[in-house]
Amino acid sequence: MPQSCGGVLFFRGKDGVGLDAYPDCYRGGKKLRCGYTTGSCAAAAAKAAAMHLLTGEEQSAVSILLPKGSRLRISVELCAASAEKAVYGVRKDAGDDADATDGLLICAEVIFCPGREIAVEGGEGVGRVTRPGLEQPPGAPAINQTPRRMIVQEVRETLDQFGSNLGARVTISVPEGQRIAAKTYNPRLGIVGGISILGTTGIVEPMSETALIQTIRTELDMLRAAGEAPVLLTPGNYGERFAAERMSLPLNRSALCSNFIGDALDYADQLGFSGLLLVGHIGKLSKLAAGVFQTHSRVADVRMEVFAAHAALAGADRALISALMQADTTDRAVELLKQANLLMPVMETITEKIAFHLGRRLENTPFGAVVFSNQYGILGQTPGAERIISQIKRTLEGRICRENCTG
Repeated sequence: MPQSCGGVLFFRGKDGVGLDAYPDCYRGGKKLRCGYTTGSCAAAAAKAAAMHLLTGEEQSAVSILLPKGSRLRISVELCAASAEKAVYGVRKDAGDDADATDGLLICAEVIFCPGREIAVEGGEGVGRVTRPGLEQPPGAPAINQTPRRMIVQEVRETLDQFGSNLGARVTISVPEGQRIAAKTYNPRLGIVGGISILGTTGIVEPMSETALIQTIRTELDMLRAAGEAPVLLTPGNYGERFAAERMSLPLNRSALCSNFIGDALDYADQLGFSGLLLVGHIGKLSKLAAGVFQTHSRVADVRMEVFAAHAALAGADRALISALMQADTTDRAVELLKQANLLMPVMETITEKIAFHLGRRLENTPFGAVVFSNQYGILGQTPGAERIISQIKRTLEGRICRENCTG
C-alpha cells in the first residue's frame, strides 16, 4: 500500500528508502504538509506526455522515481496532443512551504526523434542564465542537473518499457513563469525570462532552511565566478539600501544572507574571496557580539542582554541596565545609551566582540563589519572595515573605467 504525506503518495523503492526519508515537519505544534519541486513536476509531465504518445491514451497520474529512491505519484493535466507530440502539465504543490511557484502549471512537450538521445530544452516561462557561476552555463535554460536527470530518466524508461529505440526532445515551459519570476531570487542571479526548474530531492520540505542556505550559496558562487574581489554581505534589503545610499557602495558584488550569517560566512571563506564586508542593522549584528550567527529570534534573541552587559562594562547604573533589558527594540536601546552619553563606549566594545567572533569564523578571508541603525547611521565598524570598503569601491571604479574605455 502507498504511504501518503499531505496528498503526495510515496512507494518504497528498491533500496528501501521510502517515506522515512522525508520526516514529518512541525511548526508551532502543527504538522506541516510536504510538497514537490518544479523538477518533479517537469519529470512527471514529460513522462505523461511520452506515455500518451506511446499508448494514445490520456493520462491522469504518473509515478516517478525520486533521487533518494522513493516513488512519487502525481496528478497530471493534458494540455494538447496530436500524432506527433503531446503536452502535459503538473500543478506545482509546495505543501505548506511559502513558495512563489505554488500552483504554477509546469508543462512538458514531448516529440519523438530518431536515435536514443533525450534532449531537454527550456521554453516559455523558463528562465535563461546570463552570468557564470550558476549550475548551468550562460545561455542555457535554468533547468538544474537533478531535474534534467529526472526528466531524461523518466522519458527513457518509458520508451524502453514499450521497446522503442527512439529518442525525444522535451521542452519544459511555464505559462506564468515570467510573471512569477519577479517574486523569486532569479533577478538577483541574472536569470531572465522566467523561473528556474529546481530540486535536489524532488520534495519540498515546509519552510526548508536547506533551500534558503542553498540559494545563498548559489549567489556567492556566482560572485566568486565573476572574480575574487571582495564581497559585500548583508542580512537583507535594509543592509543593501544602507550600503548603497549611505556608504556609496556598489551592489554588483553584494549577496543577501538573511538570518544565516554563519552559514554564509563559512561558505564565503571556502570560496576564497579577497575580502568580505558585512553590513547590517544593529538588531541583527548585535547578536554576533554574543557569538550567535543564526539571527532569527526563535533561535536566539540576546540583543538586550548584549546591550546590558556592555553598558555595565561602560559604567552604566542599575536603572539604565534595567531599562535596556526591558527595551522593546534596539533603536530604543540606542536611544537610552545616547541619552546617558554611553553610546560610543558601548558600541566600541560591542564592535570589538563582533570582530572577535568574525575572526574565529573567517579563517582565510580578510573581513570588516559595519553596524548601523536607520536613525543614527553608522554606530560602529571593525578595524578592517575601511580597507575592505575602499577595495569594493575600487572594483566599481575599475568597472566604470573599463566600460568607458570600451564604449
